[in-house]
Amino acid sequence: MKKLLVGCDAIAGYWGSTTESILLTIFVLPEYQCKGIGTQIIHTLEQDEYFLRAKRIEIPPSITAVDFYRKMEYDYKNDIAELDDEQVYRLEKFR
Repeated sequence: MKKLLVGCDAIAGYWGSTTESILLTIFVLPEYQCKGIGTQIIHTLEQDEYFLRAKRIEIPPSITAVDFYRKMEYDYKNDIAELDDEQVYRLEKFR
């Protein structure tokens, strides 16, 4: 049986913190977007020990993914809805 990888993800401690984590490398192939795969990825990451131990979770989404993460209850870090020096938005969620 042939299998196809359509998405990927990662979660890690935020700069070695035990109370903060960061979601990274979340991607779904464009032809598979809007089919619930991204939502399943986020729900899976939100059950990971790095998520569960964190009081704050940050994500640097691509420009095209900001609305998706906002729907997943991630808000602009420090209420700043502008690109930062690295040309990414910073979103976060508190638990």
